Amino acid sequence: MTAVLVIEDDADLRRALGINLRARDYKVAMAESGATGLAMAEASPPDLVILDLGLPDMDGTDIISALRAWSRVPILVLSARSGQGDKIDALDAGADDYLTKPFGMGELLARLRAGLRRRVDGIDQPVVQAGSFTVNLAARRIQDGDGQEVHLTPIEWQVLEVLVRNEGRLVSQRELLQEVWGPGYLTETHYLRVYMGHLRRKLEADPANPRHLLTEPGMGYRFIRD
Repeated sequence: MTAVLVIEDDADLRRALGINLRARDYKVAMAESGATGLAMAEASPPDLVILDLGLPDMDGTDIISALRAWSRVPILVLSARSGQGDKIDALDAGADDYLTKPFGMGELLARLRAGLRRRVDGIDQPVVQAGSFTVNLAARRIQDGDGQEVHLTPIEWQVLEVLVRNEGRLVSQRELLQEVWGPGYLTETHYLRVYMGHLRRKLEADPANPRHLLTEPGMGYRFIRD
């Protein structure tokens, strides 16, 4: 069954969504707060998330960003906020679609089906084990083989996060510079050499002969789990 996670604090709307989704054979999980929704998504990754932006404990865009740290799951936003700026913020944070309240259930179901059709194949994993270290993308933490936390600077974390999210795929120098530093730094390849060196010294058993953080000369970098 296709699993849908609904993160919505309005009990009546949660109930209506649950009835309509289950009637169409979706497996539905419900959360009434952002923190609960993120914990549920990490414990059992859904196929699609329906998210209300106006939650009592977290802003919806922060939830989107937290999910996007490790997941490509389609995110359909529901919100009473109809301003263009709110829509832009949610979509820029990583939402796939935006539906303004009030809405028709038929339209929501059609958008849900469209989101599922566009879903990127692959397994989302918030926790990745690589040799002697573990990367928790959801919690933004790294532990070594003894369970001790490995401290990374914000830039080191961003570089590692991009590579881990693209496990096995060559990430070009320009793509990595764009994601971490922005469009004004696309020729600053020496930044990458410096920070990859830092990461290898902190994470690789033999930094001079890395197994997980690999360089493809003149092209980019690749993260390999095993």
